Amino acid sequence: MQANSNTSAPAASTQNTPKLRKFLIPRSQTRSFLIKFTFMTCVGWVVGGLVSIALEKLLDSVSPAFFPDSQMWMNFANYLSSVVFALIFAADQALVMRQYVSGWWWMLATSLGWLLASSVSTAWINYISSIAGSFNETLPPEAVVILGFLSTISYIISGVWLGLCQWLVLRRYTINAWWWNFLPAVAFFFISTLIWLLSLLQNFIPEAYRTSILYWNGQGFTAFILGFIPAIGLCTLKRKQNHKNVIPSSS
Repeated sequence: MQANSNTSAPAASTQNTPKLRKFLIPRSQTRSFLIKFTFMTCVGWVVGGLVSIALEKLLDSVSPAFFPDSQMWMNFANYLSSVVFALIFAADQALVMRQYVSGWWWMLATSLGWLLASSVSTAWINYISSIAGSFNETLPPEAVVILGFLSTISYIISGVWLGLCQWLVLRRYTINAWWWNFLPAVAFFFISTLIWLLSLLQNFIPEAYRTSILYWNGQGFTAFILGFIPAIGLCTLKRKQNHKNVIPSSS
């Protein structure tokens, strides 16, 4: 009886020992996380877009006494609507991420990173457009292609700002997460590629519905990619091993 008691003790101790959590997203939760994060990103994209458009139209209809310059008021309205969109977009992702990292920090980092990425890409695209407009004569097709390519590259590279802001949060919880700085740029690359492929199919779409079909398909693909690719990246991140990174073992 004494021998049986001694041999069973290590087994009981092993069963009661908590398991170390290796990945930021536990393997058992990978599928549900992919679905929830992608879905909430799409929801944030749609809701944020609708709210920001409604807010911008509301502000445009107001006659501000303290902004005599209409252009200044339009710039303010555009900026405020962008902030509202970024906050809603980031908040929807944070609802899923709060189980694994600080939801407030993720919301702040994502909204700030999105605003920086949008501002940088818009500034570069406007600069490239001003270069094209500075020519008095019609640009040759080769120059148009080059300028369009430069605009696309500017948009893709701007994703680094979003990745940098999110990395500042993820590095507190994960190891070897330096590559996350470039992951949003990869997502922007796939978005640009799909938008380009859609433009090749526009001649096969009836002209009466062409604009709306291209727009909504582009928005749908954009929202899906912005959720799905980061979700895959999050599932591959390894969590720092400390006293908070354990999960109870199943009995």
